[in-house]
Amino acid sequence: MSDDLVVGLDIGTSKVCAIIGELNEIGELEITGVGTSPSTGLRKGVVVNIDAVVASISGAIEAAEIMSSRVVNNCWTGIGSHIESVHSHGAATVTLKREQREVARDDIERTLELARAINFSMDRQILDVIPQTYTVDDNQGIRDPIGMTGMRLECEVNIITCSTTSAQNLIKCVNRTGFHVEDLILKTLAAGRAVLTSEEKDLGCILIDLGGGTTNVLVYHQGAPCFTASIPAGGSQVSSDISIVKNVSTDTAEQIKIENGCCWEPILEQGEDIIVPGMGGRSPFPIARAEICAIIRPRMEETFDMVKNRLSAFRISKPLGAGIVLTGGGSKLLGAADLAAEVFRMPVRIGAPLPLKGLSSEFRGPEYATAVGLVLEANDRRIARGISSGGGEHAVVENTSPKFFGIFSKLKNWVQNEFF
Repeated sequence: MSDDLVVGLDIGTSKVCAIIGELNEIGELEITGVGTSPSTGLRKGVVVNIDAVVASISGAIEAAEIMSSRVVNNCWTGIGSHIESVHSHGAATVTLKREQREVARDDIERTLELARAINFSMDRQILDVIPQTYTVDDNQGIRDPIGMTGMRLECEVNIITCSTTSAQNLIKCVNRTGFHVEDLILKTLAAGRAVLTSEEKDLGCILIDLGGGTTNVLVYHQGAPCFTASIPAGGSQVSSDISIVKNVSTDTAEQIKIENGCCWEPILEQGEDIIVPGMGGRSPFPIARAEICAIIRPRMEETFDMVKNRLSAFRISKPLGAGIVLTGGGSKLLGAADLAAEVFRMPVRIGAPLPLKGLSSEFRGPEYATAVGLVLEANDRRIARGISSGGGEHAVVENTSPKFFGIFSKLKNWVQNEFF
């Protein structure tokens, strides 16, 4: 069994999910471990209680370790709150020393470095620089210029930035569990890697990730991400609305939303009721499902309107032929695709992770899209950087004994309490 492991860690407002991927004997990525834990300590995707987040992360990663019979040190973590993007342009002269001035990797790197030379405020840091298209002399719209002949190389890029404090707090939480953050990855970029096809990216589409505390958006145009935004609204607000209007606990409201929630009236049956458990010893009572829909729909419609307003400032030259793809836990809400289609006047589908070896059906829902995508995106980046984990930073310990994991967990907790 190979020791090349990739760990994706999705720290969400409602749950934390860790997924371990491993390169098998023929070099294919295979999922060997999945762990989830209820998330506490975050509000709208931002850390508000470090100790609570640390406990949630530990629970998820340890569960994934036990399933995979591996112990890992490093992980790739997703970030989605306080995200902004800006377009930039870079240009450089192709190196003269090569024959016929052929564009090489170092020319691209110099061009990208010049494109990212933008002044940002002290509270922002660059998360990613994504090339859109290249121009070699007068030849525009090039996706991969390597090997082409020319005097001047230009590049249009999308620079994604995040809040420095949000990123540092996220990294601090992971470090306090005893793990090391290999790198931060934009959550919607990871989700897109898991659920979107190459054809959808080429035609252009809008990916909307409906999370518990935030709704994140990523627009693909001509095969590349070109716009991203984060909306401070999510599924937790829907549960809160049900709790307030119907005078039930938050947990009961969450259960109602998951089991009987709907945001599109035409698909409901007339006269359909649900039974709600009473609070404080009161008897259970019936509620018309249409009443729940009347609570949920305005909040979901407001969220989609907020996304639409953010997108209105973004101008593209061609229509997005692949429409909208909804993913994340909120996309499982009955009628979400229908409501989105009405708001955006575009075709909509629900995006679940594409088939991946070792990923059981239990974890193929849209709520696992980001975590699965983190593993895929991390593996792509490791391949691009030529990173190998064997015996290096990603060294692992193999042992299939559950007793071993119990001892290791206790030892790790002792070290954390004493030294972190």
